[in-house]
Amino acid sequence: MNDDLHRILIKGGVTSPGELKDIIGLLETAGLSEVYFGSRQDLLFPLKGVEEGQLEHISKFNTNIITERLYQNIVSSYVSADIFDMTHWLKGSTYLYILEGFDFLPKLKINITDPKQRLVPLFSGNLNFIASENEDYWYLNVKLPHWEKAAYYPVLIYSWDITAVSKAIERIYEDIQDVEELFFVLNRNLDTNNKTIEKELKVPYLTFPYYEGMNRMGLDQYWLGLYWRNNRYDLSFLKEFCGFCLDNSIGKICITPWKSFIVKGIQKQSRQALERFLGQWGINVRHSQLEMNWHLPVDDNEALELKKFLVRSFDQNDISTYGLTFGISNDVGKRSHFASVIIEKNSSPTIVKDFDVRPTYNVLHFENFDPNTQKYLAYAQDVDKIELPGLLMELSKKYFDQLGREVEKTEAPKKAIEQETKTIHQCQSCFTVYDPLYGDSIAEISVGTAFEDLPETYVCSVCEAPKSQFEKAELKFSS
Repeated sequence: MNDDLHRILIKGGVTSPGELKDIIGLLETAGLSEVYFGSRQDLLFPLKGVEEGQLEHISKFNTNIITERLYQNIVSSYVSADIFDMTHWLKGSTYLYILEGFDFLPKLKINITDPKQRLVPLFSGNLNFIASENEDYWYLNVKLPHWEKAAYYPVLIYSWDITAVSKAIERIYEDIQDVEELFFVLNRNLDTNNKTIEKELKVPYLTFPYYEGMNRMGLDQYWLGLYWRNNRYDLSFLKEFCGFCLDNSIGKICITPWKSFIVKGIQKQSRQALERFLGQWGINVRHSQLEMNWHLPVDDNEALELKKFLVRSFDQNDISTYGLTFGISNDVGKRSHFASVIIEKNSSPTIVKDFDVRPTYNVLHFENFDPNTQKYLAYAQDVDKIELPGLLMELSKKYFDQLGREVEKTEAPKKAIEQETKTIHQCQSCFTVYDPLYGDSIAEISVGTAFEDLPETYVCSVCEAPKSQFEKAELKFSS
């Protein structure tokens, strides 16, 4: 991240249209015309020629501009609630209640996440609260700044104790050497409603979701994801967008760690007006996933150009990266990334610092290409930029080969089971399946209706892609 950037911490990545509009007004007063989104769901921007504390007094929401790296934003997967798969008891309101309890600015990185989603990283914090199957209880994965390895807290944490536990750890963490000592000290000084861990956390492998465009949410609502490839969000657009949300009773705007934002709970009757609004602003809501599965440093044009070069190479060679994510890093050896594949830019040797030397790169990936394994594997070191497309294409193929073996390894039965196949049709935009066995209740298509008999006006029930975007596929199942 550019260390010259200032921040506004958006707790849990959740804000209201009114609060965001207020922040935009504050930034416009400072002479700014755009803002960046950060990987910890915060807002970042340059602020030159403005004295510290000069702007905050005009905010109706007591907005604080953070000028130093001392404080951290709380990350949460509230953005995924109700639109992606989720733990059965964990609702959007649960996140909001927990976030509301934080009455202090944490110095440690705190993540509050659902393990059944992939949009928000689980283990990129110092204190990682991860929902368990026990209602209102969370695993706590701890990796304090001076620890070499992460460890799990030996009991589950109650939802309404998360703030108290976090605050207590903030006060003592510098003197704590391991998780056993941490548990001993907290247990002695805090009265909390802990629960015994009955089974260790198993994080399922899930592919990375498509998070852009207008998508159905329940029966009569929609959610909208918006993404800018250069992460420069125009303040005048955002201000008008906040006004639209206020006029249409849309209560929350959520920032994602992938430099995008999502709006949930759009009423069916507001959809057409919203599409017209986006069209008038010339907003593209159908980027390829090749574009969207990248994590880049903020305000780094060199990293952005490298990404464009690599994406073009993928596109020209028809390479699929579905389910994979990529990150570009200037911090060699940093181990807090959350993309499947990491491209590290090496620093030039000191002896040639005054010369124009072509940079070299390292390529790493997580074990099984799953960031939640937290195990890095080196794939190539000190390679030239021109070599990167070929290496990443090799890794992409390796990912799909390994994915098949991992599925066989985890799902293969102890005895042979005969398999049959049947023909279905799959949407190529969001991979939703149309199966005549079930029909489509949302589109009022009755059970047993063959795909060929669907009306030409039929659209995907999830992303609303036209019928022509469906392709025939063979589905294997056990007999």
